[in-house]
Amino acid sequence: MFGSKDKTPPKGPESPPGGAGQKPSMAAPPTIGIALGSGLARGFAHIGVMRALKRHGIEPTIVAGTSMGALIGGAYLTNKLDDIEEWAYKLTKFKVLSYLDFRVKSSGLIGGERLQKLMLNTFGEARVEDLPRPFIAVSTDLVTGHEVWMRKGRMVDVMRASFSLPGIFPPVSVNGRWLIDGALVNPVPVSALTANGARMTIAVNVSGDIIGKSKRPGDKIPTVAGFDLMSFKGPEQVEEAKQSGLVSRIFQREPDNPSIFGVMVSALNIVQDRLARSRLAGDPPDVLIVPRIGHVGLMEFDRAEELIAEGEAAVERVMPDIKSAYTVLCTDYKDDDSPAG
Repeated sequence: MFGSKDKTPPKGPESPPGGAGQKPSMAAPPTIGIALGSGLARGFAHIGVMRALKRHGIEPTIVAGTSMGALIGGAYLTNKLDDIEEWAYKLTKFKVLSYLDFRVKSSGLIGGERLQKLMLNTFGEARVEDLPRPFIAVSTDLVTGHEVWMRKGRMVDVMRASFSLPGIFPPVSVNGRWLIDGALVNPVPVSALTANGARMTIAVNVSGDIIGKSKRPGDKIPTVAGFDLMSFKGPEQVEEAKQSGLVSRIFQREPDNPSIFGVMVSALNIVQDRLARSRLAGDPPDVLIVPRIGHVGLMEFDRAEELIAEGEAAVERVMPDIKSAYTVLCTDYKDDDSPAG
């Protein structure tokens, strides 16, 4: 189980998920796609989802991700999931703040240089086109509003473009286009899977727990970030940033009023949630996984262990549906390139 000292996943079953001893009649391996949705800190639940699926013998052949989903999906395909998980378990509120290089200028409140350095140390110069399986990271064209599917380029650049929340992180220039967070157009990118030939689709919506959102205890005005950035002492560079009057006005809140930062993040979350419901209705996956993590704040990256564990639990709850879908969609078919008939 996640959170234990031994995080080595056990071997998956010898037989396919459709049933013990069942041998699929197939001319080609099934194309299973997984869409990992956006959700800031809640995206850590994707780690638990991928771990649990692998233990059950389900290894997606196409991965599409938006925002945090793109980061975890890329880590999965580059065999860096262990590194990301180990880093996540060590996060504290102070460490989270240390990665936020505040700069109230230019096109974002947070520069993102420290995060980029961390990502470069992890992923290096790995490129999307060199991955063993297809990977699609979703972003949004800042000028046209078009949905952009990034299937080539350096992993670090592709991931940064996918999670560049407008107003929070600066947009990323890729091939002459300014790109921002893909959650503005496709928070859970099932359509990217079906368009690329996925026979069976699994979607993970880490922002779909409406009940959990209403359970969170707290003041009359909830702290969207999960904790008030200005209410306690952080790293030296953060304390220096607090001295700026503009930074204080943006991140600090009065007892009965949300902060500017809280309003921005909450508004983006509302847009993402409503759009995800609409897109999932129009492009329904074969199996939808919704971890029960709505009570976790969008910036509570220090709760990784809880999030990862719930991602695993969410898979176990829907495993009967996954097995049924696999049996119907992936165990009796002809080569997709063969003539119909």
